[in-house]
Amino acid sequence: MNDVKQMRFGALLSGGKDSLYAAWKVMQMGSDIACFITIRSKNAESYMFHTPNISLTRLQAEASAIPLIEQETEGIEEKELLDLATSIHCASEKFHLDGIVTGAIQSVYQATRIERICHQEGLWCISPLWQCDQETYVRSLANEGFEVIVAGVFADSLDASWLGTHIDRTFVDRLKKVSGKYQISIAGEGGEYESFVLNAPFFKKRIIIEKAEILFKHGAGNYRIISAGLV
Repeated sequence: MNDVKQMRFGALLSGGKDSLYAAWKVMQMGSDIACFITIRSKNAESYMFHTPNISLTRLQAEASAIPLIEQETEGIEEKELLDLATSIHCASEKFHLDGIVTGAIQSVYQATRIERICHQEGLWCISPLWQCDQETYVRSLANEGFEVIVAGVFADSLDASWLGTHIDRTFVDRLKKVSGKYQISIAGEGGEYESFVLNAPFFKKRIIIEKAEILFKHGAGNYRIISAGLV
C-alpha cells in the first residue's frame, strides 16, 4: 500500500460507510482523492450499486469539497458495467487519475468487475477494506470521526427500529447479539443493511437531516431522506 503515496485517485461513492471510509484510508496513505464517482441506478435490486439515498452523494461531495462525477444506469445486470466503465474513463480523462478506490470488503463479484475496468483503463484499483476484520472496522467508524446511520435493512432479524439509528458502539453490540444466530455480517456485506454517512473526518461541513421517513414492509425497509442540508 505504500506504493500509492502521492497518487491521484477517483473514489467510487455510494453514500455509504464503506466507500467513504476507503477514500479516507487512501488519504491517510498520502494520496489525493481528486474526484468522487457515483453511479445512480434506476434498479433498486442492482447487483453492483448501492441505491438508498444515492442522490445525496452530491451533498457528501459538497461537504468534502471534492468534485463529483455522476452516471445514471438502468441497472441491468452486467450491462450496468458499461456505464461504470464510461464514468471511470471520463473521470480518468478529466482529473488525470492514477487509480480508482473502492469500498469492497468481501464481494468478489463487485471487486473483479471493477478491477477489470481499471485494467482496461490502465488504472490502479485500490480496496483498502478488502478482507478486513469487520467488527474492528465498524467499531472504528465512530472512533475516527464518522457519523453514520442505518439507511436500509434487509434481513429477517432487523426490523424498522434499526432504521435511522447511528452506527456506533451500541449498534455493534446490538448487532452482535443477533449476528451469530442469523449469520449476519457485522459490516452488512451480505446485504443485511445499508448505511449513509452524515459526517467524515475530511468533510468541511456536516450533513443534517431535515426531513425523513421510514418505509418498512415485508421484513425490509428504508430510511428515506426527503430533505437535508449542510452546516
